[in-house]
Formats: sequence, C-alpha cells, structure tokens
Amino acid sequence: MKINVIGGGIFGVTAALELQNRGHQVAVFEKGTLPEPKASSTDISKMIRADYGADELYTNMMVEAFEGWHRWNRIFSRPRYHEVGFLLLTREPPLSGTFEAESIRMLSQKGFPLVHLDEKILSGRFPLWNREIYRGGYFNPKAGWAESSAIVSELVTLGKKEGVQFIENEGLESFIFKNEEVAGFQSNTGNKHLADLTILTAGTWSQHLLPDLKTLIKTIGQPVFHLLPENSRLFSAETFPGWAADISKTGWYGFPAQPNGIVKIANHGVGFEKLPDADAEIPTHYFEALRIFLETSLPALAPAPVVHTRVCMYADTFDGNFLIDRHPIFENLLLATGGSGHGFKFAPVLGNLIADVAEGKTNIFAPRFAWREPGEITFEAARCADPVF
Repeated sequence: MKINVIGGGIFGVTAALELQNRGHQVAVFEKGTLPEPKASSTDISKMIRADYGADELYTNMMVEAFEGWHRWNRIFSRPRYHEVGFLLLTREPPLSGTFEAESIRMLSQKGFPLVHLDEKILSGRFPLWNREIYRGGYFNPKAGWAESSAIVSELVTLGKKEGVQFIENEGLESFIFKNEEVAGFQSNTGNKHLADLTILTAGTWSQHLLPDLKTLIKTIGQPVFHLLPENSRLFSAETFPGWAADISKTGWYGFPAQPNGIVKIANHGVGFEKLPDADAEIPTHYFEALRIFLETSLPALAPAPVVHTRVCMYADTFDGNFLIDRHPIFENLLLATGGSGHGFKFAPVLGNLIADVAEGKTNIFAPRFAWREPGEITFEAARCADPVF
C-alpha cells in the first residue's frame, strides 16, 4: 500500500517507520524542516513517566513504552532516553483520590519501586527543595527524560535506512478527492501526491488543515523557560532529577541540568490559545509566577537568569486523549494527532498503534483514541486545570 504521511513530528515519523517495516511504501511530507522548530516534539527534553493517577490504560501503555525506550537506546547513535527517575512532590501527604495518591496505588500495583518521601529523604537526597513547603510525595526511579528533538532526528535516520521518503518544505494545501474518497493531496508547492492511504499527523496544524477537527482540537501554548544557574552541578540528576511540584495544582515541572548547564522549567496547565504559525510571547504573568515559585520552592535556583524561552504547542483534544482513527466519512484518510501535551512519552508504542489502525488490526489501546463527538472538557491526570497563580 502506498501511504502519504503529512507531518514529521513524533506521530508521523513513528508511524512511517513502522508502516515501512510492515512492507508499505511510505513518504513523509513536512511543511518545514525536520525536526520542525515549532512542532510540539521539538525541544531539548520531554518527561518520560508512567504517573497517570488511576488511569490504567495510559499506565499500561507506558509499561510497554519503557521497553521501547531501552530498545531505542541500543540502536540510536547514542542513548537518548535518560532514566534518572521522576520526583513528584506534594505540599501535603497524598490524600485518597488525588492524582498523587492514585498514581502511588496504580504504580505500586504494576511493580514500580516507588520511594515515599519524608523529611529525612528530602533533606538527604533532594536537598534543594524547600522542606517547609514540600512534605510528601514520592520518587519513581523508573522514569526519566528524553532528548526529544534528537530522537525525531534519530527516527528520521532509521526511516531513511528502511526506505521511507522524507520530503521537507512541502506541506498540505488541499486534499484530492476521487469517487468521494481522499485519493491524496496537493501540496503548497503545487505538486500532487496520490496514495492509497493519507495519514494526517500534523500536530497543532491538524485542525487548521482539516476543519472537521476544529470542534475536537484547539491549539494551546505553554510556557517553557531555560535558566542558567551559576553552579549547574547543584542541579545534576543525582540530587535534582526530573520533577513535578504539586503539578496537578500548580502545573510546574522541570528537568536536571543539561550538559551545557541549562535547567528547563515549564508549566503543564491551561495554557493560552494561539495559532501554530503565529509568533507569540509568553504572557507576562507566567514570568512573575515563575519568580514566586522559585523563591518559595527552589531558592537556590531563584537567582538564575532566564536565558531562553519557548512556547510549547499542545494540540489539545477536548478530553485530553489522542485522536487516532479513520475519518468517519473518508475511509482513506487516517487521523493521528491530538497529543494534548503528553504524547511524546509514548513514542515507542505510537508507531505500532497507528499502523494497527491503518491496517484494521486489533490494538488494545486503540478504542480510547477512536473518533468521538465533542463532550465534557477534561485533561489528563497530571495537568493543572486551575492554577494557583
């Protein structure tokens, strides 16, 4: 089967690689370059965690994804996933029904070796945190962070070796219809590309390219800050692993120092609406909120200057779940989008999931991501829907 994939982010490249390995003829079209600078997956780091509250499906997906991350580490040019653990801090001991308490329950059932935090562990092992504020939570050693942009590049390299075509600077202008079916697309350069199956994996551009998606997905920007502390060794992974600070209430999370000393902090909250190609600055209230957060929670990092900012784009579905399914009218158009700010960590299972849907095969995860009509607005468990700032 000849397959055209529109969009070269993490959904697109993983789908292309898997489908090519299954014997299909696959081409990936990217309107910019690979990795596309404005794509959701293009960044220095993404958190890799299985902490999903009571949501067993996403937890099970991550159990499978961890195997894939270690497999990719063995075949990439060098390891790109760093399993340094994930520190989830709370202001109070996790109460029954909260994201943190339900994560403890679910992860313990799945055999994750959690370390429950107390004042002794915090002061001895994670001393940078203000223990007057953070008195509970846990450390999950089976977690870490991934070099997201570099991973997209690694997957493109693997795809080329397997025969996937990657066409840069050529994106979707309009779909081509034949006998009331999608037969391909015309690109913004005027070229026509016919295929047996067209897969739209355009991330935050998807709902703007296909108006049918506008009731299901909206484009949200989230603030990302790069700080450069004077002594970056204080923020190495041994004592400062990936973390979330009462994330379901504040949205704040971050990473250990990069080799160049950069400490990345971002917010996983309601965000702000923007168009994917529009230049947008981070609203000023986020800078003030960051300053207050650092002064109260991480005083050792408070003096560090912000040397770079980025708006991380979310393709937010109304319910926080991905959209991976055939179009309800056009059978030859497959949709794989709606990462909703938490899709990248599942990269090692996304390709197989999308390929199974493309081939009409049963996949235990697929029903969650089927086409559905808009309903109640919800987020994944860790996301802060009502920030305190």
